Amino acid sequence: MADDTTEARLRRLEDLDAIRQLFVDYGHYLDFGDFAGYASLFADEGEVLLGPIGRAKGPENIRALMEKTMAGRSGQSYHLIANPFVTLDGDRASSEVTWAVIVRRPDGQPGLTMLGRHLDTLVRERGRWKFLRREGVIDIPSRLAGGKPSAGS
Repeated sequence: MADDTTEARLRRLEDLDAIRQLFVDYGHYLDFGDFAGYASLFADEGEVLLGPIGRAKGPENIRALMEKTMAGRSGQSYHLIANPFVTLDGDRASSEVTWAVIVRRPDGQPGLTMLGRHLDTLVRERGRWKFLRREGVIDIPSRLAGGKPSAGS
């Protein structure tokens, strides 16, 4: 039987809020080139799989991957994160979120360059929710994906 005490319900709401903030922080750190902050969102054994960008395991390797592939691009693209679907299971969770990447076109107008999803395994580590595994899937491709749907952002 599900635990529907006030304490359990409050814990569930706090967990969902913390996980949603994790998604927001992910986009913010990525868009503004804070790769140390970005890497801190991953568990000690965390893994990122981002198709054409690459894959890495562990916060330091994740930071190095992002510095190598995204350095000098701060403020050039903006990730919109939406539609979080989260399933909690104690100190673990799974999630799927939709993302879109907006860039400034040469004429100064915004342009949508990619649309996709992140498929996540999350874990509570030392009291904080972190990504254990984050896989990007590109549903509407960009030039990065060679025009074909694949893993991505």
